Amino acid sequence: MKIAVTYENGMIFQHFGHTEQFKVYETADGKVTNTEVVSTQGSGHGALAGLLSSLKCDALICGGIGAGAQMALAEAGIQLYGGVSGSADEAVNALLAGTLAFNPDVHCDHHNHHGGEHQCGEGHSCGADRHGCAGNGAHH
Repeated sequence: MKIAVTYENGMIFQHFGHTEQFKVYETADGKVTNTEVVSTQGSGHGALAGLLSSLKCDALICGGIGAGAQMALAEAGIQLYGGVSGSADEAVNALLAGTLAFNPDVHCDHHNHHGGEHQCGEGHSCGADRHGCAGNGAHH
C-alpha cells in the first residue's frame, strides 16, 4: 500500500490544495518500507489528485480538503483520511495500526461560514475564489 501525506517540516500540512510537498510512504505487512518527499511543483488543488494517482497512491492523509478535491480522489480510487494533524510519520504508523483518528466528514465550505470569517488553520482567509481550500482549523 502506498500512502501520501500532505507534508511540511515533518508535520501534516493543513491545506490539501496549497501543499507544496507530499511525503509518500510505501508499506508492506503493516510496516513502512520506503519514504520519499515529492514536490507538487506548484500544482494547485485541481492537479493534486492526478499527481497522487500518477504516483500510484492508495490513500491520502491530510488536514482539511474541499469537496471538489475529495471527489477527484474518490474518482482516482484514493482513500481519504482527512482532518488529521500532527506528525506525518506518527499518522502513517497509526493508520497502519488501525488507530488513526480522522474525520470522515472533513470539508471546506466557502458558501456557509457559520456566521464568521472562514479561516484555514494557518491564520489566513481562504478567499471565496479558491475552491477546494484545504481546511478549517476551527473544526478539529
